[in-house]
Amino acid sequence: MQFPLSFWDISLWLAVTAIILLTTSELLSPYYGKTNILIEKRRLTAVALTVGLLFMFTVFIRVYQIIVP
Repeated sequence: MQFPLSFWDISLWLAVTAIILLTTSELLSPYYGKTNILIEKRRLTAVALTVGLLFMFTVFIRVYQIIVP
């Protein structure tokens, strides 16, 4: 049985998720006046950066696969 998602699909999903989470964490800053939202900004930022790092890891793996046959 083969995994239904390819490496490219997972990388793309991580990229989109990281962009959405980083944008959300920046829009929830107190400078925009949204102080009554129940989402913890520190935790949201940590998750966004973690997903971003996972995406960068997939990019490095892809570059390695291209360079080293």
